[in-house]
Amino acid sequence: MKITFPHMGNIYLAIKALCDGLGIEYVIPPINNKLSLEIGSLHSPEEICLPFKLMIGNYIQAIEQGADTIIITGSCGPCRLGEYCEMQMKLLKKLGYDLDFIVLDSPTDIGIKELYKRIIKLTSNSRDNIFNKYKALFNAVKVMNLIDEIEASAHKFAGYEKIKGSCKNILNQCKTDALKFDKPDEMIKMLKNYKEKINHVSIDINKNPINVGIMGEIYTVIEPFSNLYLEDKLMDYGVSSYRKLTPSWWVKNTALIPLKINSLDIKRASKNYLPLNIGGHARECIGEAVLSYEEGYDGAIQIFPMGCMPEIVSKSILPTISKDLNMPIMSLVVDEMTGEAGFITRVEAFIDLLERRRDNVLLRS
Repeated sequence: MKITFPHMGNIYLAIKALCDGLGIEYVIPPINNKLSLEIGSLHSPEEICLPFKLMIGNYIQAIEQGADTIIITGSCGPCRLGEYCEMQMKLLKKLGYDLDFIVLDSPTDIGIKELYKRIIKLTSNSRDNIFNKYKALFNAVKVMNLIDEIEASAHKFAGYEKIKGSCKNILNQCKTDALKFDKPDEMIKMLKNYKEKINHVSIDINKNPINVGIMGEIYTVIEPFSNLYLEDKLMDYGVSSYRKLTPSWWVKNTALIPLKINSLDIKRASKNYLPLNIGGHARECIGEAVLSYEEGYDGAIQIFPMGCMPEIVSKSILPTISKDLNMPIMSLVVDEMTGEAGFITRVEAFIDLLERRRDNVLLRS
C-alpha cells in the first residue's frame, strides 16, 4: 500500500507526519499548479466544480509516482463533496487505474465502528504497536495545529510588519523546511521554533492596517492555488486577514458534531440570517461574515467554486448582511477559466474601497 491524498492547503504536512510516524509508504502529489488543473479538467465532467478537477489532477500525478491508495475526507452535509469518492473511483476506473479509497467521514454519518475500521485499514501496513500508532496520530494533529497557527499569525502580522515581506518569507521558509524532516518529533520541534519566530517578528504597533475576513467554501478558502493565492496577495498589500476555516478547525468541528457543541459562535452569529444547515459550509460563511463585523474587520471576502450551491445561497444572503451591518462584502467565484488579471483588479479595487471608507470616517470625526 502506497498512500496519496489530494492537496488542501497545509494538510500535506500533517499527513506526511502521520505516514512517517506509522512507517507507511506515501506519495505527496506536486503542489497544485497549472498542470494539475489541466490534467484534472481533461478527465473530469465539464460542469463539475474546481475542487473535484484539482483532486483528479493530484491523484493522476501521484499514481504516476506509484500511489495505489487514496485518502479522502467525507462530506459536510448535503454537498457534492459527499459523492466525490464514488464519482472519483468510477472516473479513475474508467481511465484504467485500479485504486483503493479510504474515506474518513464523520462518525455521525458512518458510525464510530465504521470510522475505526477505516482507520485500522489505513494503519494496517504499519508494524508499530497500538501506542505508537496513537502517538503518530497525535503528532499529526499537533503538526496540523502548529502550521495553522503559524499561518494565521503570518496573515495577521503582515499588516503590522516593519520590514515588508517578513511574515510571508518566514511562512514560506517554514513550509519548505517542514518537508525536510522524516521524523514527526523533529518536525514538531522545528514548527515550534517557527511559531516563536513569527510571533516575534518586528512589528509597528502604531500601524492601523485594513483587516479582512476570508470565508466561503472550505476547499477554495484553504487551498491557495484555487483562490489564486489571495492571502499572499493581501500580505503583499499590507493587509491583515483572518479565516476561521482551517484543517485543524475542520477536525475539531467534526469531532464535536456528535455532541452538538461544534462552532457555537458561528451558529449564534448566523441565527438571524441562516439558522439551518443547508449543506457545505454555507452556514459557516454567513456566521463568519457577522463575526467579521463583530470583531471590527473592515470588510470580508467570500470565495467559492463555480456551481457550488450552498455558497450560491450564502452569496444571496450576504448583501443583506452587508447592508444591515454597513460592512462591504465581496464574493469571488473561481473555476479553471478564472483570469488572474481580472481577479487581482477586483481585489485591489475592494481594498481601495475599504481604505476610502476608513478615510471618510476619519474626516467626519
